[in-house]
Amino acid sequence: MKRPLDDPQALEALLRPETHLERQLLDIPEFQCGLLWGEPRFGHPEGKVALHIREVLDNIDLIRGLPETQRGQLRLVAFVHDTFKYAEDRSHPRDWNKHHGLLARRFLEYYTADTLVLDIVETHDDAYYAWLGQKHELFGQENRHKSLDALLARVGYCLQLYYLFFKCDTQTGDKTQASLKWFERTVAGLELAPVRESAA
Repeated sequence: MKRPLDDPQALEALLRPETHLERQLLDIPEFQCGLLWGEPRFGHPEGKVALHIREVLDNIDLIRGLPETQRGQLRLVAFVHDTFKYAEDRSHPRDWNKHHGLLARRFLEYYTADTLVLDIVETHDDAYYAWLGQKHELFGQENRHKSLDALLARVGYCLQLYYLFFKCDTQTGDKTQASLKWFERTVAGLELAPVRESAA
């Protein structure tokens, strides 16, 4: 008989943790709460965060030639990146100090000192925001930190890994691929990587 997703053993079977830390995260009640949050919506027809994470993990496994250390870093980012959406402040104007990426970083700081992982977790949506900003002039002066230049200044030291995660995250559900294609065209120095066949 199939277990409901809110059964901890079902979450473990779905996400298939590979490290002690991944298993430890799945035992934390607030983390479980975040994994189970979400209803089907545009970009995320799968609904629950845990189901989205499974898609991202599958994409990570499709990257050819990825060193095991980097694969482990990307997996940890995947586990945590959207897990605090349930705690995000969605008021307007937006309070970026309560964005789910920053909440996830603050949570993860108790479990790892890997700056690369922490920076990608915090900024994982910023490439999308930069694309929106240049496309729709969506962000005013107070949100200039979401520009592409600001993002590259922040993650330039780990740009290739940031890009790989952005690609693995974007090629899920029914997300538009326009932001990814723009990032690949615009950012110099990327080694373009096939993950899976890109949607239109």
